[in-house]
Amino acid sequence: MKFSFKIQQYQTDAVNAVVDVFKGQVRPAQDTSYFFNPGRLVPVKTKKAKNSNSYNLFQQELDEQEAKQDIILGYANAPIKLDKVQLLENIKLIQGNNNITPSKELIEGQGKCSLDIEMETGTGKTYVYIKTMFELNKQYGWNKFIIIVPSVAIREGVKKSFEVMEEHFMSQYGKKARYFIYDSKNLTKIDDFAKSNEINVMIINNQAFAKSLNEDKNKEGRGGDKGALIIYSERDEFGSRKPIDVISKTNPILIIYEPQKSAGNVTQKAMKRFNPLFSVNYSATHKQEHNEVYRLDAIDAYNHKLVKKIEVKGIEVVNLKGIDGYLYCDSFITSKNKPPMVKLEFEQQLKSGTVKRVLRNCSYGDNLYELSNGMLQYEGYKISEIDASDTGCVRFTNGEELHGGEVANNSQEMSDLRRVQIRETIKSHFEKEEQLFAQGIKTLSLFFIDEVAKYRLYDEDGTQKLGEYGKIFEEEYQKIFRDRMQELYQTPYGEYLRNMAADVSAVHTGYFSIDKKGHSVDSKKDISNDESAYDLIMRNKEALLSFNNPVRFIFSHSALREGWDNPNVFQICTLKQSNSNVNKRQEVGRGMRICVNQQGERMDESVCGANVHVVNKLTVIASESYAGFVDSLQDEIKKALYERPEKVSIEYFFGRVVKVGDETYKIEGEQARQIVKYLDRHDYLDDDDRITEKYKQDAANGTLEPVQDKLKDIEPAVHVLIKSLYDKDSLKDMITNGNQTTVENKLNNKNFEKQEFQELWKRINRKCAYTVKIDSNVLIDKAVAAIDAKLQVTQTLYTLSVGYQKNNMQAHELEQKTSFVSPAHTTNVLKNAHDSSLKYDLLHELTQRTSLTRRTVAAILSRINMMKYRKFRDNPEEFISKVARLINEQKAGLIVEGVTYNTTNEVFDKEIFTAECHRVALSKVFPALHAVTDYVVTDGTAEQSVERKFVENLDKADEVAVYAKLPRGFYIPTPVGKYSPDWAIAFKEGKIKYVYFIAETKGTNESTELKSMEQAKIKCAEKLFEKLSNGEVHYGQVKDYKSLMDIILDR
Repeated sequence: MKFSFKIQQYQTDAVNAVVDVFKGQVRPAQDTSYFFNPGRLVPVKTKKAKNSNSYNLFQQELDEQEAKQDIILGYANAPIKLDKVQLLENIKLIQGNNNITPSKELIEGQGKCSLDIEMETGTGKTYVYIKTMFELNKQYGWNKFIIIVPSVAIREGVKKSFEVMEEHFMSQYGKKARYFIYDSKNLTKIDDFAKSNEINVMIINNQAFAKSLNEDKNKEGRGGDKGALIIYSERDEFGSRKPIDVISKTNPILIIYEPQKSAGNVTQKAMKRFNPLFSVNYSATHKQEHNEVYRLDAIDAYNHKLVKKIEVKGIEVVNLKGIDGYLYCDSFITSKNKPPMVKLEFEQQLKSGTVKRVLRNCSYGDNLYELSNGMLQYEGYKISEIDASDTGCVRFTNGEELHGGEVANNSQEMSDLRRVQIRETIKSHFEKEEQLFAQGIKTLSLFFIDEVAKYRLYDEDGTQKLGEYGKIFEEEYQKIFRDRMQELYQTPYGEYLRNMAADVSAVHTGYFSIDKKGHSVDSKKDISNDESAYDLIMRNKEALLSFNNPVRFIFSHSALREGWDNPNVFQICTLKQSNSNVNKRQEVGRGMRICVNQQGERMDESVCGANVHVVNKLTVIASESYAGFVDSLQDEIKKALYERPEKVSIEYFFGRVVKVGDETYKIEGEQARQIVKYLDRHDYLDDDDRITEKYKQDAANGTLEPVQDKLKDIEPAVHVLIKSLYDKDSLKDMITNGNQTTVENKLNNKNFEKQEFQELWKRINRKCAYTVKIDSNVLIDKAVAAIDAKLQVTQTLYTLSVGYQKNNMQAHELEQKTSFVSPAHTTNVLKNAHDSSLKYDLLHELTQRTSLTRRTVAAILSRINMMKYRKFRDNPEEFISKVARLINEQKAGLIVEGVTYNTTNEVFDKEIFTAECHRVALSKVFPALHAVTDYVVTDGTAEQSVERKFVENLDKADEVAVYAKLPRGFYIPTPVGKYSPDWAIAFKEGKIKYVYFIAETKGTNESTELKSMEQAKIKCAEKLFEKLSNGEVHYGQVKDYKSLMDIILDR
């Protein structure tokens, strides 16, 4: 299996945000080189030959090099020619295009500038910064990079990413990157790094900074640090050179991953010794802000279907007995001016008599007997001492003491809770696995524990045994496995379970740190040296994602959370005490990536369509109530959201630049006012200037009111901006309750076997292949005509404002900033606005964006109207973008006209009707009478969506014999992607013109309002169904049941 990578617009935008900062920088004609210092080759006796005249390897080269006197070149990044003013202007322009508040100054960091890229966990930061390196090399010739990561696990993950992406970037850029992990024991890699003029990347983790780059430890008279001695001192075995000097000579670009974890003085000082050209910081949560040029926050990532949806199963113990003296030491609170406090969880009896657990901040002298409302189990538990040093310790007058994270008198209820959590995780796993197996997606589940001994133990002989959680897992797994096998025995999924999942010892593994005896131990840092688990989980992800590997459940120490980024984690269970310091967002982050199938293909919206969040759903099995977990998670997400306005205003819309596809829109003053009017007119705005529920429902159901004529040209941008407003309900939409009632959606065999449906099914149930023929001359003619007719490129304008001070000025006018008379404005075209040293290869840019040959693109450009061609000078970027879009629109139309379908011998299996939505929340389904499944799953908000209203009318219509909601598994291949129609309907014969009908339900009947790609797919579908059925199956696009009846009754 190989991972496949798609070029995705949001990632391209993040790359361009960095590259465009340096617009105006000219790529040098030759790589920047310098005379490389190979060092002085000094003979040194080796330790193994103290008493002999043997010398190290440098002696062997000494005579040869001195004889040759070779001149060796080193290569460095060319200096940035732009001054700080130019850089800041470029940054402001990018920030304006990305709706980020413009920076007032260049923020000091590493090198000439420090840029921030904010991207939500799971959206591909690693892919983005690797592609950014290739693009910086292509545009400006820069080829020396150092990637700084916060852990060994992430370091290994980055190295793995370079391996799996090598072919992908080779196909894009025609070159490979040379990459290596810094190792102070292997200094030849540093020489190679300096002497090569290819793309060179050094990967280093923070632990290596603290150990190997801490120059303060390299002092006379101290033992110091061997790693520090090597990198900062002149090494005989390195030609009497300092390795740090060799690196700094290259002026590397720093790529800093999770910069908030590299903020220490030692790390920052070490970075400066690299003598960086500039730095780029990548994180989902920047603590220290620099010049931010791109942002993709949690809400944007979710709304654009770039990460999984979260489902939470909260498990809370109620009706506690209150006799065990349960006590949990959560954490310690320190202050400069106050004595330390301790946060304790204990049981408290309410007035109703119910016992519940509460978390309280406690001080010296507090009595738990009193705080628990007189519960006898806490007699003698009066705090006598709070020591907050190290792990902390709280002592009581009865002699008991607790350290941070410890539990006293943990009751049987807690052990039972862990068993319930493990059981629910296994049940969720089997349900998800059954749903995804038919789609070629392997399901993984992850358990986080805070004590390795709970999973893995060792006897006196060092023999490995199962701990408490390991035993519980195997007991519960075998019970559930037996039950499921009785149900699934005859199915392909059942056969997979029989062959790969029957041996309980093979289906789970642990990922922990290993001590010198080879035993698993608790981790204090996010490092694992368990080679077998490490290889499988970090270095060989492809094996773990294969159905041929039996491992499906992984236990890991909670300290090892980071670095975990396997896309097929669908269940996360935290078997540890719920702690106020635990970052819920960090816990779920390990499972947020979009999953992949057995071919390594991302199962994103382009593949799954409306079902993307049915397939990509992460279930969290929490050790607390659903409400408690979700409230904490939503609070953390909201804190991380950066500058997201909550209310509608003219100021919010005015001046905004929005990119939708290849089109860029800028909102002018009058348009901003019109947008607010539009929202107010259609009850989309409440009295507090917030977006109403009506707008959200209409948007979800595809039934938004049309905008005024004045806004028609910018309509796509209008709704993008409205949806970008912060809405607390949008956080609720991201998370669903996993404890809600679900139903099993089975095939209704009676309806499926009806003659009417079988007649329809045999007419459409054939898999197909297509061929495409395009006449280049026709494409050139159509493209030229479209460009001449439609191309509009904006000119850069400037506004001259002239005002003057009032004749008499008052103090209050200065405070209110009204001491000047309102200015008069004059607007003119800014001549030569885009003149710069930046040179465009127009043919290259257009061939890249249209996938046409240079000859075809040249023919189009040579024939367009000269006045249109001259618009390139007005705004090169906009000219390229719009011309490429117009050419692609014409190409898409010709592709559809030139497509020819041929049927194959393959057919679709009837299991596709239930494979995608095997178990569904009851609130999301319609109980059907005449469908081929027991329930119909519709899109949008359940009661209001176009599909919901359509199926309600369809199911009770007398003229309908039987119908099916067609699943994504039933698809038509087209040159612009797979296409799945919505409905297959068989009508009763009689007054109906078309007995067999394939319907596409949309909120509008106007094809011009659909995306051009969607239109192309629909036209291909029309061609195919015509061929498959000799005209017996009619295909049409309808907005409701009435419009369907108009077609079939020929009204």
